[in-house]
Amino acid sequence: MIHAAGINREHGAQTYQRVHREGTANVVRAAREAGAGRLVFVSFLRARPDCGSEYHQSKWDAEEAVRASGLDYTILRPGIVNGRGDHMLDHLSRALQTFPVFALMGRRDPPMRPLAVEDLARVMAAACRDPRLSRKTVAVVGPEEITLRIAAERVAAARGKRVRFLRLPIWVHRVLAALFERTMVVPLAAKAQVRILSESLSEPLPACDSLPEDLLPRLPLDEARIRAVDLRPEALQLSDLRCFAKAQR
Repeated sequence: MIHAAGINREHGAQTYQRVHREGTANVVRAAREAGAGRLVFVSFLRARPDCGSEYHQSKWDAEEAVRASGLDYTILRPGIVNGRGDHMLDHLSRALQTFPVFALMGRRDPPMRPLAVEDLARVMAAACRDPRLSRKTVAVVGPEEITLRIAAERVAAARGKRVRFLRLPIWVHRVLAALFERTMVVPLAAKAQVRILSESLSEPLPACDSLPEDLLPRLPLDEARIRAVDLRPEALQLSDLRCFAKAQR
C-alpha cells in the first residue's frame, strides 16, 4: 500500500493536521485491516520536529506514526520533485514569463538535487516489494546538485528567454508567499515552499538510510527534460486570482 497524499499549504479543511497526521492515522488503520504486506509512505527530505515549521513537524509526526504502526514499512524522503504539472518547473516557467526579474532567496543559494517524478515512481514501486527497503527510511534525491538560480537559468534557456536576477531577503519572500496564498487560486509560492527552498534540498535532515545503488535516481534536470515536460506557455493572468476566478463562475 502506498500513501503519497500531502499538501504544502493549508486551505480550508485541508490542514496539516487533517491531511498529514489524521490522514496517515487513517491509512495505517486501513493497512492493518486490509492485511497490507507493506506500507510505503512518501514524506519529505528534511521532515523533522521542533524546527518552527508546521509542515515539517506534521510530516515528521506522520513518519513516526508509520514507524510505530507495527506494519512492515518503507518511508521515502524525496526533496524537490519535477515533472509535468509540478510546482517547480511550472511555477518557474510562469514566473519567468510574467516578471522582468526572478527573485532569489536571501544572500546564498542553498543546494538542491531535483528529482524526476519518473525516478520517484520507480523507487516507490520497488519499495512495495524490495526486502532491502523493509523498515527503512530512505532519502530519494536526484543525481545532480544545482541551485535554484541554475534551475531558473535552464528553464529560461529551454523557453528561449534571458533571465535577470534580484536578491530579496527571505522575510520578503515569506510576506509575498502569504499574499499569494490569500489571493491566488494556486499560489505562485506558499509559505512552506519558502521555508523548503531556504534550506538545503541536497541532504536529508535528520540523517537516514541510503538507497541501494541500482535504485538511485538517474534523470538530471537538463534542458532536454525541461522541454519534454511541456511547460505551460502563458504568463500569470487575472484568472489566477481568486476574486476574478469566482467572478467568472
